Amino acid sequence: MEKVDLFDLIERMSALIRSEERKKCTAVGLQAVHLQALNYLSRCNKYSDTPGALTNYLGMTKGTVSQTVSLLEKKGYIKKTTDPYDGRVVHLELLPEGRKILERAKPAELFIKAVAMMEKKEEDILSYEIAFAKTLAALQKANRTQSFGVCETCHYFTVADDGFLCGLIKQPLSQTDIEKICQDHTMVLW
Repeated sequence: MEKVDLFDLIERMSALIRSEERKKCTAVGLQAVHLQALNYLSRCNKYSDTPGALTNYLGMTKGTVSQTVSLLEKKGYIKKTTDPYDGRVVHLELLPEGRKILERAKPAELFIKAVAMMEKKEEDILSYEIAFAKTLAALQKANRTQSFGVCETCHYFTVADDGFLCGLIKQPLSQTDIEKICQDHTMVLW
């Protein structure tokens, strides 16, 4: 079997996903960056729902993200609120209309169909997940970007006697928090 270049595979998968994303965005009158912002806000925890975290996640300029947030707010898809404990911090909340538009525009069907065509052995699927997670971690490390992983997979995630705790910021975490992505995530490699 001929050796396949990992970069070429990832680039091609990304291109296919982005192509599907563009089609869906066109159908709902949004640009890809708008959908990516909505998707992030649907998946981030309460410590990562800020414009700064969104900027880091998207890897775009503050200006682009600011324009994106303004447009999404005008359309009634998101809401900005000031943090009750620190007036300098703004939180972004995905509103029900934003969730609806996200569901309509998400390109997940393509991926779901592709996974359904793959071998159904659980150990194969797990090995794919591990390989992709390791590749992503290496790319993020090489690019010096944050991992934005699911809280409960973080190095700092701690199970305490009375629930869950972020060992980095020493704050309690809810069940919902641990199932969402966080900007301060530090990946644990197997």
